[in-house]
Amino acid sequence: MRKVIMFETSWCPHCLRTHLILNELMQENPAYEDIRIEFIDEELHPDIAKKYDYYYVPTFYVGTDKLHEGVPSKDIVKNVLDAALAS
Repeated sequence: MRKVIMFETSWCPHCLRTHLILNELMQENPAYEDIRIEFIDEELHPDIAKKYDYYYVPTFYVGTDKLHEGVPSKDIVKNVLDAALAS
């Protein structure tokens, strides 16, 4: 299982919605709770954010692979979590 990194900002409405989606998916599938998700606020940690290639938040990386950037749906977030479980 690979770690998930989610880049976000505190003011981003899509990032806030993504947290709600993550909570919902974890309630639906307890296996997702075992996935280590690192949330990185790009404004608080620009040194880390500059090491990654993305433009929009939220952005998901599973390991070193960027799986999604921008406005997510529940299906997109589920695919990210499934990819983390599968590796």
